[in-house]
Amino acid sequence: MVHVQLLGTGGTIASRGSGETGAVATDRAAGLARGAHGAVTVGARDVLTTNSFRLDLADLRRIAEAAREALEDRGNDGVVVTHGTDTLEETAFLLDLVHASPKPVVLTGAQHPADSPAPDGPGNVADAVLAAASTALHHCGAVIGFAGTVRTARGARKAHTTAPDPFAGGTEVARIAGGRLHVLAKPVRRPPLPLPGPGFDTARVEVVTAYPGATPHLLEAAVASGAQAVVLAGTGAGNAGPGFAEAVRAAVGGGCAVVLGSRVPWGPVVPRYGDGGGVDLVAAGAVPAGELSPFQARILVALLLSHGTAPAELPAALRPHL
Repeated sequence: MVHVQLLGTGGTIASRGSGETGAVATDRAAGLARGAHGAVTVGARDVLTTNSFRLDLADLRRIAEAAREALEDRGNDGVVVTHGTDTLEETAFLLDLVHASPKPVVLTGAQHPADSPAPDGPGNVADAVLAAASTALHHCGAVIGFAGTVRTARGARKAHTTAPDPFAGGTEVARIAGGRLHVLAKPVRRPPLPLPGPGFDTARVEVVTAYPGATPHLLEAAVASGAQAVVLAGTGAGNAGPGFAEAVRAAVGGGCAVVLGSRVPWGPVVPRYGDGGGVDLVAAGAVPAGELSPFQARILVALLLSHGTAPAELPAALRPHL
């Protein structure tokens, strides 16, 4: 008998209520695990019961620790994590970064509350259990399963506020149709990192966005307030306006790392332009984030900082994981 452990963290899939007060996560993991799952048995454990927009880094660390514990249990053949969609991409990426088991971890959730006329949570859980129980997804790390599509955590983003499948990006690993899992691709895995240390909870990694007329004042304020690192979400392939290159140089010189991402949904950071653009930002000390979104880059930086990586060591520490 195949056994899957479901870890509940809250989110829309566990929420009830509407109207003036809004939906609130209240349902427990045991209720989400109920249902017919064929030859697969499902256990349930509550890690958190909250909406994912309220999560902090300490909560993400708790989820990562719970997932590792479930993976190390020989009685579990796979793990499902139910989660709110707002910040699922960050939690999924953290779980993928530290994933050291061949067993799958599948994160899923819902776009409609549990008490809505047509809840999508039960179907997503059933698909996630099927995926987590499949040996065909061994060595795929942590993946996101939603509305019949299974995709890698790395590179995935919530791309729509209300669509049945709100996620895009990453690599489509499998599709689920007719109760069967159809594998499409196997992701290339990076070496796993250790679980986040206690310093992850308080890591100060801020995100600053570039836009027409933006000044480097917010970046400078983040540094002045004690940020250990700043992710600059640049325009295009990684650019920013007047004054940013100088602010990056000052930040790096003062011991605050700067990672250069892009506010564009897809594509790598490729420094091409001078006059304050990506070429100048990298010359000033910014580290290109590759194809990571600014928010997944932030998780990677916080994880490295929690392992004792000094801001000055971040450029070398980041490269194997980008």
